[in-house]
Amino acid sequence: MATVFRWLLRLAGSLVVLIVAAIAMVYYLASQSLPDYDDTVAVEGLSAPVEIVRDNANVPHVFGESDADVFFGLGYAHAQDRLWQMVTMRRVVQGRLSEVFGTRTVETDKLMRRLDLYRLASESVENQDPGTLSALEAYAAGVNARLAEINDRALGRGAPEMFLFRFPVAPWQPADSIAMVKLMALTLSGHLSNEVLRARTALMLDDPERLRDIMPDTPGNGTAALPEFASLFPDLPRYAANTAVDYGPLSPFPKEGLAGASNAWSAAPSRSASGGTLLANDPHLGFTAPSYWYLARIELETGGVIGGTIPGIPAVLVGRTARLGWGLTSSYLDDQDLYIEKLNPENPEQYLTPSGYKRFETRPSIIQIANEAPITLTLRWTENGPVLPPTHYNLGTVTPPGHVMALAWTALDPDDTTLSAAMGVMRSGSVEEAIAAAEGYIAPSQNLSLADQETIAMKTIGWAPRRDARSRSQGRLPSEGWRAENRWLGRAPYAANPEFVSPRGGIIGNTNNKTVERPFPNHISFLWGDTQRIHRWERLMQSRQVHTRDSFVEAQLDTISFTARSLLPLIGADLWFTGEAAPEGTPERQRQIALSLLAEWNGEMNEHMPEPLIYAAWLRALQDRLIHDELGQLAEEFDHVQPIFIERVYRDIDGASAWCNVVQSAPTETCTDMARMALDDALVWIGDTYGTNLETLRWGDAHQATHDHPILGDLPLLRYFVNVRQSTSGGDNTLQRGLTSGSGPDPFQNVHGAGYRGVYDFADPDSSVFIISTGQSGHPLSRHYDDLAQLWRRGEYIPMSLDADLARAAAVGITHLEPR
Repeated sequence: MATVFRWLLRLAGSLVVLIVAAIAMVYYLASQSLPDYDDTVAVEGLSAPVEIVRDNANVPHVFGESDADVFFGLGYAHAQDRLWQMVTMRRVVQGRLSEVFGTRTVETDKLMRRLDLYRLASESVENQDPGTLSALEAYAAGVNARLAEINDRALGRGAPEMFLFRFPVAPWQPADSIAMVKLMALTLSGHLSNEVLRARTALMLDDPERLRDIMPDTPGNGTAALPEFASLFPDLPRYAANTAVDYGPLSPFPKEGLAGASNAWSAAPSRSASGGTLLANDPHLGFTAPSYWYLARIELETGGVIGGTIPGIPAVLVGRTARLGWGLTSSYLDDQDLYIEKLNPENPEQYLTPSGYKRFETRPSIIQIANEAPITLTLRWTENGPVLPPTHYNLGTVTPPGHVMALAWTALDPDDTTLSAAMGVMRSGSVEEAIAAAEGYIAPSQNLSLADQETIAMKTIGWAPRRDARSRSQGRLPSEGWRAENRWLGRAPYAANPEFVSPRGGIIGNTNNKTVERPFPNHISFLWGDTQRIHRWERLMQSRQVHTRDSFVEAQLDTISFTARSLLPLIGADLWFTGEAAPEGTPERQRQIALSLLAEWNGEMNEHMPEPLIYAAWLRALQDRLIHDELGQLAEEFDHVQPIFIERVYRDIDGASAWCNVVQSAPTETCTDMARMALDDALVWIGDTYGTNLETLRWGDAHQATHDHPILGDLPLLRYFVNVRQSTSGGDNTLQRGLTSGSGPDPFQNVHGAGYRGVYDFADPDSSVFIISTGQSGHPLSRHYDDLAQLWRRGEYIPMSLDADLARAAAVGITHLEPR
């Protein structure tokens, strides 16, 4: 027995040694790709030495003797920290993910090939201005210099993921950077999915008047520039089954309601306590680890530029110079239309046009799949755009037999000069110059917020399609592609895009809200990204005569829900403090406790409070009860609460209270009945998920920010090392926006929000601040992988300074690139 025990002990000891050795080997191999920031490297492609000073937050400050050398340094820095992110995003836009990840990404590849964004990007290279073309070539050379260094010095293939997914990395090309811009446009696009959902909902509803309830037009005349402060205070006191496919990891196709968003606001000197202009911006994208954003400073011949970049793109997309600050918000300009194309019944290779039948433009495309046989697609294009598969956003459910669906989209322009325009804005010295430089911006359409030393402005940039006034669908639904009146008539003039410069009120802002009211076809959009945050923003901006950097920060971090404060009194009007006290442990008692908590709540979506969770679960259950009997399974597509819909129902606008009656039941339910039953539903769900003690609930337990690695984040052990999860405040409709997933077992996970925040004060530019949601590095073993994440969660920022000495004073390393 003793002998057996000794052998078991030896085997166990050996197993432990082997496990430790295996972990040590994995760590050693993975750590080889950690960049050495304190190094001197001889590289090809430089005309003079470049210095990359990394401050204590690992923000690179790139210095060189020419702009080309500086962009070389930026490309090198991006590749040091985010190589895996860059090469996988390039594969997304090329439609080549399946070569690495196999069958789970085939559907993404198929659709990306049909959109043909990479070919269009390649054709756009020659349309860039000389300065941008030079920057693209220099940036690509910098990325490739890092690739060469990885190969020459055996630096662990450049990223630990490369050991798990081994594939050759092609040299970076100028077209790759333009393709990244087009990929961003795809990620921010939401009109296509909304057109399909509107069509499906219209088919399902028996009463067509009810469509304006569940998918209402945005009310109001639009808000951008606020009025003068004094004027506000004169007294001084038919449904088909879901056929959509699962695109798998790295999908760039946003769910309905999860396209682009953002906040930006600015104050003129007259509304600034310091006497200088102020600008705040927080662009919203889906959360991922690492963040899409990467902080950087580059020193150009026109001066220093600092702010947020996206690895793969050689431009500071949001940020400031010493003279100018700029920010971006999604404009929601309607730049996509779906066209139903009629096939020739005698020849399916032809489709109907206003002048008769015409052959599709076709081209074969081969998709290589890891460990599987390749597949060949036939790409088809019409005069309106590429033909899309019926499974994309359930297009097949609204496509008649004998027809196909094609997409018109501004980002499909092969003469795309968006990157040149972005570079022009970055090099501008004034608001006027920046607005002029942005004329070449094609897609994605954005609201460009600007502030120089004296002037504030906001300009909608991007190509606005010019539509015929006779358009049958007005761009809101798929329309017949063979009717001339439905087709685009070219591009609307840039001067017609909304523009607000130096308003008398001294405040300009945008929360993706409606900015102007114009009749079709001169409108901007029928679909806007926000109807709620704008009310809270107006209150914060107009509640004080002058603003400071800190008041702008306070507004960015504000978690008061206007939506909760306006809807709760409506839906609970007949429930507050009614009925006798119920016994402990009964559903009635739980309902009374919940109503008592909500009655004393100010609408703050604080992570430590129970009320936000009760409110969110109640509204979600209420909307589901209101629409499920009319929409059936289609109700699952409306997985985020529609505040205007709830308000229309409970105010009975145009008969909208009809939604409260359950069509299939014999009794006639009232809206009070629905509110009570929905609250009971919500409390049962909360009890099953988080426990029955309502006072101890925490919104943050449900509202976890999901900065997940898109590939490794689902693996059982690695997920704990690569995912960054955080309890967060905010919600769908707060200025500190944390958009919830809306579906699945964790419907309130925070999946979409401000990956970048910046506030710029031109009275003291170096007091400006910024932050990103994870860290600068994409390497899970780096201390800079998530070192900014806790600052971001707590609402803290780091300095945004162009002072080179300050960057050097606490540098984590200085990289010297020398010409070989």
